[in-house]
Amino acid sequence: MPSPRTTIRTVGIPARGAICRIYCHVAWPFRSVPIPLTQSIQLGAVDWMILILYFTFVVGIGWSLKRGMKSSNDFFMSGRNIPAWISGLAFLSANLGAQEVMGMAASGAKYGMMTAHFYWVGAVPAMVFVGVFMMPFYYGSKARSVPEYLKLRYDEKTRTFNAFSFAIMTIFSSGISMYAMAKLLNLLLGWNFDVSLWASAAIVLAYIFLGGLTSAIYNEVMQFFLIVLGFLPLVFLGLRDAGGWSGLVARLDIVATQSHNVAGQPYAAGAWVSAWHHMGSPASNPMGVEWFGMAMGLGFVLSFGYWCTDFLVVQRAMVAENEQAARRVPLIAAVPKMLFPFLVILPGMIAIALTAKSGQTGFALPVKGNAYDYDMTIPLMLKHYFPTGLLGLGLTALMASFMSGMAGNVTAFNTVWTYDIYQSHIAPRKSDEHYLWMGRMATVFGTVLSILTAYMAVHFNNIMDMLQLVFAFVNAPLFATFLLGMFWKRTTGHGAFFGLLAGTCAAAMHHGLTIPVGAESLFKGGWLGQVLHLYPSEMAQNFWTAIWSWTTCFTVTIVISLLTKRLKSDEELRGLVYSLTERHDEGHLPWYKRPIYLGALILLAVTALNLAFL
Repeated sequence: MPSPRTTIRTVGIPARGAICRIYCHVAWPFRSVPIPLTQSIQLGAVDWMILILYFTFVVGIGWSLKRGMKSSNDFFMSGRNIPAWISGLAFLSANLGAQEVMGMAASGAKYGMMTAHFYWVGAVPAMVFVGVFMMPFYYGSKARSVPEYLKLRYDEKTRTFNAFSFAIMTIFSSGISMYAMAKLLNLLLGWNFDVSLWASAAIVLAYIFLGGLTSAIYNEVMQFFLIVLGFLPLVFLGLRDAGGWSGLVARLDIVATQSHNVAGQPYAAGAWVSAWHHMGSPASNPMGVEWFGMAMGLGFVLSFGYWCTDFLVVQRAMVAENEQAARRVPLIAAVPKMLFPFLVILPGMIAIALTAKSGQTGFALPVKGNAYDYDMTIPLMLKHYFPTGLLGLGLTALMASFMSGMAGNVTAFNTVWTYDIYQSHIAPRKSDEHYLWMGRMATVFGTVLSILTAYMAVHFNNIMDMLQLVFAFVNAPLFATFLLGMFWKRTTGHGAFFGLLAGTCAAAMHHGLTIPVGAESLFKGGWLGQVLHLYPSEMAQNFWTAIWSWTTCFTVTIVISLLTKRLKSDEELRGLVYSLTERHDEGHLPWYKRPIYLGALILLAVTALNLAFL
């Protein structure tokens, strides 16, 4: 078997706006003949019946709930009467879209067990923090969106800046989901990418336009169970084919030792199956990040920034029936969340292991550019393992993940656009019926804009790489603003606004001056004309972009706040700052309903998982 070879080539373009591009060409020793994406999946009658039944049910939910959408509060906030367990599953499912199902499986193949850090270091601790500390601020203020909370805490300009940046982020995120669904329809039906993309947009537009947030929430709950039932057999069949866990580890050791880092050195055996052992330096693991970049960039900035400030998920908790229920929502969601690596990351690890032995297994990931098309991991695994009937269930679960991701982002976009941009700056003091109409129109043009951003995702072989880049620009500086605003009453509106602006600019500067190995598009960096640093992977670049963005925003906000006068009194900040917020007595509640005890148990469980895969 030939050894892999890695070459780095630097190309200078001596013209105005010249860009130094660095390419890394890796000849994978276990690369097999690529599977053409035009090869469609052959479905049986039972498979088609399951898919048709699902889509009929989805649109039917929207249609049946349309009669209850009598006010803008019903459309945007579900009247705030959703039970805690429904909100909890929707809180989880809003993040269980195409980005997670396809993106985490793709990351499992590309980066191995280190992908579990998105859950065990990032998501679960952040969800506990949201339930214990953040939710009382959101729910108690009765804000209809995160930007509206910023207005109450700071001022209008801070709210407006975040409203625009968040709206852009939801458009990109929804576009990533549409891109993933279009790839599936291309594989499933043989349609070309453009037709598949517009078809996926039309489906999600139908039921969100009809039923608003309520239809999205109830569909997300149904999609949660579909995804679990659809993917459990895939994990079982894949592990059996790989020879169980021990067989999978042996195959992944081959993947590790036959893959090379930027310096041309092979990875140590275990690099794909260990979460922590190979994080001493970026060159020791396939993600190309050391422990500090992981803990700070992902574990703190990106994860806390996403779960604490992303209105897409916060909105699901804010519709709970009371504050106690709202605080339990993220804690309820954290329990299944910590187990999801076994459902969505493990299939990716199985896929790259089987590809390494494709001559024996008959399975191989297709090639995209100079690497594998990791985004095709789940669709091709379903095609490889599932028989008729089970294939229909698996594809329906995959479709459900796309619908969940697109619908969640579109409903968050129409709320922020209508309340924080349109009502505040374009058409104030209109009737409630007018804002309900605008919310539906925002659903339409938000979907169209998402289609345009879907074409940008074509330049990435792992949609999670693109998604974390978007979060580094928007959520990372916003988290610094929230952290200071909630725990330091001296923070001023001027400090928050210019801190957000500086943090966003810092993210742009870092991205424009750095590039990951193998980049062939300006979407991946280097667009300022000079490359100052080469990262081993897109994900490593994302983590450090987030660190620079958060640190800049945090520092600038403190400095400007100390130099400017605080305009809001303690009374105006009551309920918005932790030290000025009344604590509700929870002594009458049983221990399993008290957030602090639930949070402690969840953190103990996730610590045990980290130690188990050390």
